[in-house]
Amino acid sequence: MTYRGRVQNGVVIFDGPNNLAEGTEVTVEPVKRKEKATTRKKPPKGVRTGIMKFAGKAKDLPADASRNVDHYLYGHAKR
Repeated sequence: MTYRGRVQNGVVIFDGPNNLAEGTEVTVEPVKRKEKATTRKKPPKGVRTGIMKFAGKAKDLPADASRNVDHYLYGHAKR
């Protein structure tokens, strides 16, 4: 069974009533807070640097390759 509560002045105060007997041994684990959805993490610097070594390496591509990548890779209609 799981009980939820908050720490107040160094003591865990349970939300609502509980039926734990005095002296019951328990384990307490902090609940991880969810990050805000608007928080955007940057990829590690090594990833950006690693990807950039491929920039400009493709040769003989059509002029509209970046705009119509789905057409050239998967056969979708051109934009």
